[in-house]
Amino acid sequence: MRIAVMGAGSIGGYFGGMLARDGNEVSFIARGAHLDAIKSNGLEIVRDEEEFTVRCQATDDPHEVGFVDLAMLCVKTYQNEVAVPLMQPLVGPETTVLCLQNGVDSYLKAVQTLGEERVLPGAAFIEAGMLGPGTVQQTGGVVRIIMGETSGVETPRCRAIRDAFLAAGVPAEVLADIRAGQWEKFMFIATMAGVTSMARTTLAELMPQPDWRKVVLACLAEIDTVGRADGVGLPLDILSDTVNYMENNLADLNASMYTDLLAGRPMELDALNGAVVRIGQQIGVETPINDVIYAMLKKFQNGS
Repeated sequence: MRIAVMGAGSIGGYFGGMLARDGNEVSFIARGAHLDAIKSNGLEIVRDEEEFTVRCQATDDPHEVGFVDLAMLCVKTYQNEVAVPLMQPLVGPETTVLCLQNGVDSYLKAVQTLGEERVLPGAAFIEAGMLGPGTVQQTGGVVRIIMGETSGVETPRCRAIRDAFLAAGVPAEVLADIRAGQWEKFMFIATMAGVTSMARTTLAELMPQPDWRKVVLACLAEIDTVGRADGVGLPLDILSDTVNYMENNLADLNASMYTDLLAGRPMELDALNGAVVRIGQQIGVETPINDVIYAMLKKFQNGS
């Protein structure tokens, strides 16, 4: 399969690297020192149990790649205005654009620019980060890709992409209700990102503290309420399952939004807690916890 990864950072780099190791023709769209490192030395993937390097085409010009079978959109959501139009040289009549970004409506920018028939909503469950230019680290045992047509039909392209991930050793699943799947991740990541950024500390530090644990649980419940009121078919036990996941994986959990805040970089605030506030306003559901998170962090969302 010919694959292009728009945004070869921690998420795109890891999944692109796994697909490349399995023999797929992968091209990374990157920039700066990271691009230079991949060109010179390949992309190094560091996992808990192994390390390996893949050597693939890497460029900052999608025209050099041309049409692909699969284009993975993995940039931060605040980069969409620039990054999504740049993907047009990658997208031909048979191309699928798989959106693996945070948020529940981020893929709509790709739909508007590249066409609804080309875009496949999805989500990535993974703990990963950059160790430096050209090196991506994945930690913990949670790695999963979900995808699905908005129609709920399991199409041939869904099965082909799923099978490519599975062959590369990446757990992947086609969901009949991708919206519910996205909201399951969204509930977790928006809560972790928002509360840890507001508190300026990790979930591992917050959860043992009764007052902060109460805030975490209230944020989860608020997002659950918004999702259900918006017609999302969330599982009945999603709240307890999410809390159990948090408590069982605290040592490995770190929100990229919190890391970006500390580093003075732009944040995905609008795609996460901002989306909770926005959707709540649209459907008439109050969101006091996320209102506070959004108000406290808004001045930092473009970096400092």
